[in-house]
Amino acid sequence: MAKIPVLEIFGPTIQGEGRVIGRKTMFVRTAGCDYRCSWCDSAFTWDGSAKEDIKLMTAEEIYDALLEIGGHRFNHVTISGGNPALIKGIQELVDLFEDKHIYTALETQGSRFQSWMTQIDDLTISLKPPSSGMKTNLEILDSVINQCTFHSLNLKVVIFDDADYDFAKLIHHRYPNIPFYLQVGNPYLDDNVDQHTDKLLERYEQLVDRVMQSSDMNHVYVLPQLHTLLWSNKKGV
Repeated sequence: MAKIPVLEIFGPTIQGEGRVIGRKTMFVRTAGCDYRCSWCDSAFTWDGSAKEDIKLMTAEEIYDALLEIGGHRFNHVTISGGNPALIKGIQELVDLFEDKHIYTALETQGSRFQSWMTQIDDLTISLKPPSSGMKTNLEILDSVINQCTFHSLNLKVVIFDDADYDFAKLIHHRYPNIPFYLQVGNPYLDDNVDQHTDKLLERYEQLVDRVMQSSDMNHVYVLPQLHTLLWSNKKGV
């Protein structure tokens, strides 16, 4: 059986981002990423700082851990990272969740496709804007999107500045028929941030105002990062 590198299993909590924002869910956070985003709030998944915490687990072991932690208080699991799309072995986990009638969500950046992604109930491709320091290969992105299942797919861009907003418009116009979410960025990544909620709400209001004034962004959703509004940068929630 395939082994999956797991850093965290926690919940139940709520999904804080994207189309399933507010959804009660468990989280399985995998290790490893092919990106190095400047503002990544999960850099421990790829920078080596948590390498001692990585557990190689089979699908059955992950399912057993979810039950031990969450009991029967969930029917939805978010597979997070890092970039879980790097891990071919997640196929067995997705198959097991289907057998157990558990809904799944996944977020990836569109740099890699795995066939099991077509089985995900809520698939978010979160494109990394210029502020991340990463560059999206649009040809690869086209290929990934063309292999995904349309009804489960949505796109998301996190907005920190004007260049990010322009990038979001480019993506939205390239794929106008795919549900599109803008999310305000969180530049405050310290463990303790004074008036964090107020600062994030101010940035969120600014993004909402900008979208309301734009004729290029009529078919979009504008979201906060819900978990940071509630719990700041606390991990494991």
